[in-house]
Amino acid sequence: FNVTDQDGNKITDEGILDYITKSLGPESCFTSAMRSVGVKQTMDHTEIELTGSDRPGLLSELSAVLKHLKCNVVNAEVWTHNTRAAAVIQVTDEETGTSITNLERLSRIKALLCNVLKGSNKSSLAKTIVSHSVTHTDRRLHQMMFADRDYEQTGDDVLEDRQRPNVDVVNWYDKDYSVVTIRCKDRPKLLFDTVCTLTDMGYVVFHAKIDTEGPESYQEYYIRHVDGSPVKSDAERQRVTQCLEAAIKRRVSEGLKLELCTTDRVGLLSDVTRIFRENSLTVSRAEVTTKDGKAVNTFYVRDASGYPVDAKTIEFIRQVIGQTILKVKGSPEDVKSVSQESPTRFLFGGLFKSRSFVNFSLVRSYS
Repeated sequence: FNVTDQDGNKITDEGILDYITKSLGPESCFTSAMRSVGVKQTMDHTEIELTGSDRPGLLSELSAVLKHLKCNVVNAEVWTHNTRAAAVIQVTDEETGTSITNLERLSRIKALLCNVLKGSNKSSLAKTIVSHSVTHTDRRLHQMMFADRDYEQTGDDVLEDRQRPNVDVVNWYDKDYSVVTIRCKDRPKLLFDTVCTLTDMGYVVFHAKIDTEGPESYQEYYIRHVDGSPVKSDAERQRVTQCLEAAIKRRVSEGLKLELCTTDRVGLLSDVTRIFRENSLTVSRAEVTTKDGKAVNTFYVRDASGYPVDAKTIEFIRQVIGQTILKVKGSPEDVKSVSQESPTRFLFGGLFKSRSFVNFSLVRSYS
């Protein structure tokens, strides 16, 4: 493998190289990929898995419920694709700072979150699981969305044919392989997404060729099913194609990228996403991390009505939250530049604890 860091540079850090060597070499220790669905905890946090229909303001409503239930979000990753949403959220008890172990309380958390996922459509499919999993978070999100059948095309998805990855599946009968070729725009974690999807679908990769030239990526896999057979039918071939397309598109972040960096506190995610929702922005993807008392959150936001994000809306939100706290990432033309102002007079400064701000708190009852 010829690899670079996330910025495209050669890896020179000896610590990183040593970690890779130990992880992949004879000293590595691989845990079982099997997972148990149920209530299992660590002393650090409780992990919640959510799947359901996507809609504007969903993350805001979910985080508001967690705040109401005195759960502090310490890490979270949220994906949306093809009208579906999946999230892996790690929470701690607001008072103790450790995992939540009370079974009655866990049951209530699951029930209320499931109600939010269903929304007004009580017949829609929604799933909430409280568990401790050894599976990598990104891979688990792939598995959850695959199980939720997000790869099935909708009417809106048909309009995006020109933006689809080029996925082709043919049988090489002389060698009893199926050959999968993928041509698409290159990006970080593309190989991870495609290989994990083939593995989770029950295929074994015997040979592969991966190449990138400029912005484009070419992947070629020689595969068989775990039972030793190649792809057997047109229906199976179509399913492999659709699932690989979905795996590639799930991580392609649509919308304007906003990065928030500030001191962590209980209810931070709820307050920020509420401001997004009140200004007609919906979150299409989110990464929430906390470490050493600092929160670094990345949001990809879109206008809830489907229009381009208005620069004045982003300017107003940054004024409310703090312009040195919430920054716009990406190309300059995504949003017009705004002047820098002191964050102390905004959300995380003196006005944050004022009674006038608290009066805007979400008052909806979830009981």
